[in-house]
Amino acid sequence: MITVIGAGSWGTTLARLLANNKNDVKLWVREKELFDILKKQRENTWFNKGFKLPENLKFVNEYKDVKGSRYIINAIPCQYVRETLSKFAPYISKDAIIINVSKGIEQGTCKRISTIIEEVLPERTVAVLSGPNHAEEVIRGLPTATVIACEDPHHLPELIKLFETDNFKVYGHDDVIGVEICAAFKNITAIATGVVAGLGFGDNALGAIMTYGLTEMNSFGRYFGAQKKTIYGLAGVGDLIATCSSKHSRNRFVGQKICEGKSYEDIQKEMGGMVAEGVHTAKAVHEFAAKNGLDLPLTEQTYQVLFENKDLKEAISDLKKLI
Repeated sequence: MITVIGAGSWGTTLARLLANNKNDVKLWVREKELFDILKKQRENTWFNKGFKLPENLKFVNEYKDVKGSRYIINAIPCQYVRETLSKFAPYISKDAIIINVSKGIEQGTCKRISTIIEEVLPERTVAVLSGPNHAEEVIRGLPTATVIACEDPHHLPELIKLFETDNFKVYGHDDVIGVEICAAFKNITAIATGVVAGLGFGDNALGAIMTYGLTEMNSFGRYFGAQKKTIYGLAGVGDLIATCSSKHSRNRFVGQKICEGKSYEDIQKEMGGMVAEGVHTAKAVHEFAAKNGLDLPLTEQTYQVLFENKDLKEAISDLKKLI
């Protein structure tokens, strides 16, 4: 049995993929209104409209419903992982494998999600799935490649088999740190590329911003021990390119909307419940960099735009002086 915790766009997409892969799947839904819609229509009209969900996918909304699950998929936004999984903890068996598919870094602690999971659910095996994987394309069955990392490599074959389909290629990896840091960090760069696109600066500037972002991803990742091959692989460069260039990117969307003079609160409303993790990650990384003397000028300017209302063109000008 598999339980996916979180019925957002990505959680629902993966629950559908896993169920279509002939697995028995539960999808835990926090919102009562969405839970009722799913049970009645078998379609997530909030986030994945137009895609019916298979009969072997069940919808649940109680913490105890996770009982008996061999695999737990965490699709809860980063800043809510600690609180939410703590409520599931009494019902998750010690031999369960927890697979994190969310992307972000916890504010205040600058901890990766797998680290939070290990603190809340000790003695469980933790894996991470990440890559250039927009839910809007995966749910349509478009060709996609991803990475699943686990520090205990003997679990990788079963985890790959769990997710892999003809159109969803899964590569095993042992660098949990690198995969998670890349997954989180690229969202900061995506916000910056959204700003550059919104200001109409063109593809040359976009290419430059993505390169600066990659440089900082490498610096931040290597500080924590991420492998170089991870940063320059699917979970790093691959996800960076997809997130910075795609119309599906929530973080790029935030940057573009900031150029229209909208506040983050208004942008959140416009996203209809979806979360742009890069906003929280920019704050967490900025605070960590300031305390530890890391030089991350793109992150610094992105933080100042998001949290200190810095003028966009002034931020671009200052960035050019710093790099």
